[in-house]
Amino acid sequence: MSRKKGIMGGTFDPIHYGHLVTAEEVRDFFDLDEVIFVPSARPPHKIGQTLTDPEHRYLMVVLATITNPYFRVSRVEIERPGPSYSVDTVRYFRSLWGDDTEIFFITGADAFAQISGWNNPEELLRLCTFVAASRPGYTLSLPEVFRERVRVIEVSALAISSSEIRRRVRQGESIKYLLPEAVENYIYKNGLYRT
Repeated sequence: MSRKKGIMGGTFDPIHYGHLVTAEEVRDFFDLDEVIFVPSARPPHKIGQTLTDPEHRYLMVVLATITNPYFRVSRVEIERPGPSYSVDTVRYFRSLWGDDTEIFFITGADAFAQISGWNNPEELLRLCTFVAASRPGYTLSLPEVFRERVRVIEVSALAISSSEIRRRVRQGESIKYLLPEAVENYIYKNGLYRT
């Protein structure tokens, strides 16, 4: 019997309701068996930027996803040395799950628009179906070559952003209802994003 699984990679600095609603809407729409969240340890497109320690980001993802029986969290990119390339992660899950599993790689439409700069995008598109989640009003123009392997889904909660949450914490503004309460408490307890 064939299976369908989602992979949602990201920095998750911090994870918020935009990520969670996107994963759940994609899971429901494509009838996925589960969605695996994969926090990135060393994202190559963010080299030189200050990131929160990967362990903090991993634990926030665990706290955020624990109540959804269809969500799991993987440490594969945190434990792999070197940069976190999506193609390596999809290869890993492809070997783990086998060829009878259809893999849906969930990402933001704005990130997908940069796919030509990703490591080995051609192989990535062969290994999985991309789901590009877009904000209402955002138009993603897909070249003909991508249309068969990319699905676009509109998610209203994507107006929330991790950078805005970090800014709010730095400025002492409320972040309530932008992310799960357990993640909010973790941020304050561990003094994250203060500087």
